[in-house]
Amino acid sequence: MAANAGSSAELQSRLLAQGKSENSRRVLPILQGMDTCGKDGVIRHVLRGLNPFGVRVASFEKPTRQDLAHHFLWRIKQQLPAPGIIGAFNRSYYEDVLVPRVHGEIPAAVLAQRYDDINSFERRLSDDGVVLVKCFLPIADSCGRGPPTFS
Repeated sequence: MAANAGSSAELQSRLLAQGKSENSRRVLPILQGMDTCGKDGVIRHVLRGLNPFGVRVASFEKPTRQDLAHHFLWRIKQQLPAPGIIGAFNRSYYEDVLVPRVHGEIPAAVLAQRYDDINSFERRLSDDGVVLVKCFLPIADSCGRGPPTFS
């Protein structure tokens, strides 16, 4: 683990230096999973040994009234890491399609538009130098419920 921490710190140092130049590269792990599946622990473990100056972690709760007054990706865009920074999202914008779909809260046409918006958003991020690392943690919660199954 110590060897990996050293190489991670070196890579982060290079990323920070590039962020001060014309390079817009940044890294953004996005963790999605049920409550208590370990997202916080994964973020702590993966980012351990890095310079906190170059790390930005954002958690997403239920959208606020202000969030709901904007496009559903508005609050996500506010938390994107700057060039040279390693970000981490505890939860993701996928919940803005998952939860309404499961609860039948918005029409199918709106869901379809959100899927298109997410695809376009991720394409723009990638084009802008953001390395997306999307992780789903299908781990049972503390009540013994496992991940959802789909048929």
